[in-house]
Amino acid sequence: MRFRLLLLTVLLFPACATDDSAPTASGGSATTALTTTSLTTTVLSTVVLPTTVPSTTVLPTTVLPTTVLPTTVLPTTVLPTTVAPGGIARTIDSSVTTPDGLARTYRIYVPASLPGGPVPLVLAFHGGTGSGKQFQFTSGLDVLAEQNGFLVVYPDGTGAAADGTGARTWNAGYCCGAAERNEIDDVGFVRLLIDTIESQYDIDPGRVFALGHSNGGMLSYRLACELSDRIVAVALQAGSLGIDSCTPTAPVALLHIHGTADANHPIEGGVGEKSIAGVDFRSADFSVRTTAAAMGCVSEPSRSTDAGNPDLAVSTWAPCDRGVMVQLIAVRGATHAWMGHPTPNPGADPPYQDLDASAVAVSFLLTYSRWG
Repeated sequence: MRFRLLLLTVLLFPACATDDSAPTASGGSATTALTTTSLTTTVLSTVVLPTTVPSTTVLPTTVLPTTVLPTTVLPTTVLPTTVAPGGIARTIDSSVTTPDGLARTYRIYVPASLPGGPVPLVLAFHGGTGSGKQFQFTSGLDVLAEQNGFLVVYPDGTGAAADGTGARTWNAGYCCGAAERNEIDDVGFVRLLIDTIESQYDIDPGRVFALGHSNGGMLSYRLACELSDRIVAVALQAGSLGIDSCTPTAPVALLHIHGTADANHPIEGGVGEKSIAGVDFRSADFSVRTTAAAMGCVSEPSRSTDAGNPDLAVSTWAPCDRGVMVQLIAVRGATHAWMGHPTPNPGADPPYQDLDASAVAVSFLLTYSRWG
């Protein structure tokens, strides 16, 4: 099982490429480059579809809101595309029945056109009491899927009602709600969901990613530890490691974003003053350190402040096994709300607007690919 570097140039996240032995020099040098990069001082640009193209082709760049991402220029011809019927993007609601007899719902976003051949799959997990439909709206991931040629699946957690409806949560270990109390097998659900999507679409099994917010971020941690044979990299905001041990069968890259003013899930851990879960959360530092150790990373991170946005304190554990990386971005003054996007809850603390969590997360995820 190996990781390869895709042709995405990522300013905040060092490029990671390896073979099955030690990390390459590019993975080792990434930490130094990090200290001089900026998310916010240049003209905004996109995450470019990470794929190999013939030399002499230039792929267009796209402007993203609020967060600076790198512009990657690749050598000039047009990538072959598979166009959806009528060239129209589609959102499809569907369900699968898990071995425990539960009908689990999800929605999938299929862009209007996709690159020829297998494409990445991003599984996007909503926060506690949210839904796939809500996270589709608040994350803005559909736009990034169109620009970068991947599918997005928005699964639904389970509620307290007998039919699984109501305030939906995920069983991330020590949280949350009915899913945790009823010991719902969300890891098994995600495995079945990946199997189902891969049977219906041309998915690259080496580019299957998890992304989550809050309780969905906690589930993303659990997937990195317990579904590492299918999940290649995860990115999350405002979550923590909710299980007692992390024993992946393959290394998984992880990005954790957390606001220092998060009153729902405090970055330092403990019970948040605005938390409805009442859980004594583990800290972000504990969560990333434990995960970094499980992924074979160096014991101590390199630390830097982003050159363009002094609110961003970046800690990077690299190198790790097979070229992955574990990273924590602590955002000064940021609240619990998904950064850079509107919140559906009028009573919630306002989201931090100088970082686009979706764009940064996708940029990180699309850096990675695994094949064996």
